[in-house]
Amino acid sequence: MSEDAKPGPDPETEEAGEAAEGDDKAVKDRWWVDFGDKDRDKPAPVIPSAAPVGDRFYRSAKGFEQEAARKRLTDSNLNLLIEANPAEGEWGYVQLSEKRFPAAEAERIRAAVELPSYARGALIDSGRTVRLLVTGTPIGERILELALTKEPSFDCWIGDEWVRERLFKDRKRALRGFRQLIEHYLSPEGIAEWESGRARV
Repeated sequence: MSEDAKPGPDPETEEAGEAAEGDDKAVKDRWWVDFGDKDRDKPAPVIPSAAPVGDRFYRSAKGFEQEAARKRLTDSNLNLLIEANPAEGEWGYVQLSEKRFPAAEAERIRAAVELPSYARGALIDSGRTVRLLVTGTPIGERILELALTKEPSFDCWIGDEWVRERLFKDRKRALRGFRQLIEHYLSPEGIAEWESGRARV
């Protein structure tokens, strides 16, 4: 996956993960056709392959699908935040499955991420796991998501733009890092720094 565009220093990364695409291997023609004459040592004519066009189409389609998936996720997160309707500095709650995440553990998670007055959050209960969605005012202009799965991950959207991804080794590191990221992306100082950096580009 990709790294985000961001101005100025970023909170210290505990664990980052990136996905990189490998370069295509060039295939060369190493045979010749023997007609029994002096042209034996000449390489056979190279016939242009249609594979690169297909490859470019595949990459383009893959990129489009990923972008569409991110857009759907952004819309879904916004709807969940609207449903939770948290007040500034407080947590809302949305249950997505019949089985509930342990209430005591959910409370410990909320307590570990004490929201500042400029942020509002929603704990999304999927039964076995939870996600934390945090936004500011207006709701949805900036959305921060922390998925507390086996390998916790962080994503950030500003407007319709996916600007950041980060992976963490464990839940403890993820919750500690999330507090820093909330300040970095949602505090008045962080927003001003972001806007200043965008203006310079």
